Amino acid sequence: MNRREFSRTVGAGLAASALSRVLGAQTPQAKASDDAAKMAKEMGGIDLGIPTGPPQQIGMLLYPGMFALDLVGPHAFLSELMNADVHLLWKTKEQVDASGLKLTPTTMLKECPKQLDVLFVPGGLPGTQAMMQDDEVLSFLADRGSRAGYVTSVCTGSLILGAAGLLKGYKATSHWATREILPLLEATPVEQRVVEDRNRITGGGVTAGMDFGLLLAARLRSVRYAEMLQLMVEYDPHPPFDAGTPKTAGAAVTQPLQQMLVPGVKECHDAAVLARKRLALS
Repeated sequence: MNRREFSRTVGAGLAASALSRVLGAQTPQAKASDDAAKMAKEMGGIDLGIPTGPPQQIGMLLYPGMFALDLVGPHAFLSELMNADVHLLWKTKEQVDASGLKLTPTTMLKECPKQLDVLFVPGGLPGTQAMMQDDEVLSFLADRGSRAGYVTSVCTGSLILGAAGLLKGYKATSHWATREILPLLEATPVEQRVVEDRNRITGGGVTAGMDFGLLLAARLRSVRYAEMLQLMVEYDPHPPFDAGTPKTAGAAVTQPLQQMLVPGVKECHDAAVLARKRLALS
């Protein structure tokens, strides 16, 4: 079974091709309703939380200089949600250079649905600093974020949300090297892999996007649905080294890396100061 088949059947054992033939003439809303009913029946009445109304709208920002894994990790789970449309957003539909990978936007910012169920922003240097000072992007985020069901990020994407005024009064996290910049944007930093505060969900650095994606999938569907996604991708991490945080890596590994990151962190700090002035934060 491939990933697309799984997104239609959610591991319930139904053949996606047969299902599409049966439901092909129906409206998306009717198909989603029947899909959900079939899934529940096949799984002995278990409700996976699949919505039966119009598809949920998920907007994931792309931008030059972002870190690809910040987006790819969460996208691996969000793209497998039944009855959801995922929009990869940028100013144009030209490919975006994301840490050496070329990502293709599907929807321009001006075409993005006005009402999003999820607004997501990835991180990555040097793109974060530029986005923290990009009026078009910040205006877009402030507008869609004011109405979105969930306002979310991974890594330094939280700094971009903060620069758009979307984290004032919220607990949040970021990459460990930039987490302490959050108070400049009137967010409360939390040293945690994923932080959930009301409808704000922020993930720590890069690989935290996997944990973030699973938690968000559970919020949008159900814990059982998220567990099945986790099993599908065999997300059972056992890294060969215990150096994923400054505490476990120790000074010998952390200090030289911190020195390498100083210029980028300073640029993020300076961008946050400017954003604070622009937002007139007290």
